[in-house]
Amino acid sequence: MSEARAEVDIAANLARIRERIGRAAERAGRRPEEILLVAVAKGVTPARIRQAVAAGVTDIAENYVQEAAAKRPEVAEAVRWHLIGHLQRNKAGPAARLFDIVHTLDSLRLAQALGRRAAEVGRRLDVLIQVNTSGEPSKSGAAPEEAERLAEAVAAVEGLRLQGLMTIGRWDPFPERARPEFRLLAEVGRRLQAGGLEMRWLSMGMTHDLEVAIEEGANLVRIGTGIFGPRGPQPA
Repeated sequence: MSEARAEVDIAANLARIRERIGRAAERAGRRPEEILLVAVAKGVTPARIRQAVAAGVTDIAENYVQEAAAKRPEVAEAVRWHLIGHLQRNKAGPAARLFDIVHTLDSLRLAQALGRRAAEVGRRLDVLIQVNTSGEPSKSGAAPEEAERLAEAVAAVEGLRLQGLMTIGRWDPFPERARPEFRLLAEVGRRLQAGGLEMRWLSMGMTHDLEVAIEEGANLVRIGTGIFGPRGPQPA
């Protein structure tokens, strides 16, 4: 770990992020307490995760199943673990054991594999459907027009509990340009909720665009560098 990374004040960073969340929530006529802050710990050591937990973080996200498997025993804290990276079907077994919420369901086949593995260990796993609202080929996720059909199918899978939707806004130095994508996810969520499906979470918004996401309805934001600072080398 570099000296610069070691000097990051995680508690101070968290306070700044919570202040940003609060201001965005107030602009949207919402209470800051409605917004769940999930700390993204990709490439972050267990010791630094423990610092974040000591500063009030209750939810930790990882991008990779194997990274979570290595770190979770060392964290040993009463937090919820989120998977926010793409999940391959051959990792469904460990994912069903390790995580409390999986954000990245994008096909019925994956949902069935994950549900089967969760049921085998006596769990009912909370899941979100990832929707590719930007249309970028590089991003995973169901197309918005397919989300309703997929959500209805996932809601019926044994071992899973559908809890909402997730998207990743396009990267742009001007976060305002991602607003239509966040607005689209909220619209899809409203349609699904009107159809009787559980839409507890709209997972959207990261360090650079959390304000726009919250203004468009996000109630779960995924914050990495805003808490832990710039990342070092990442696992392959």
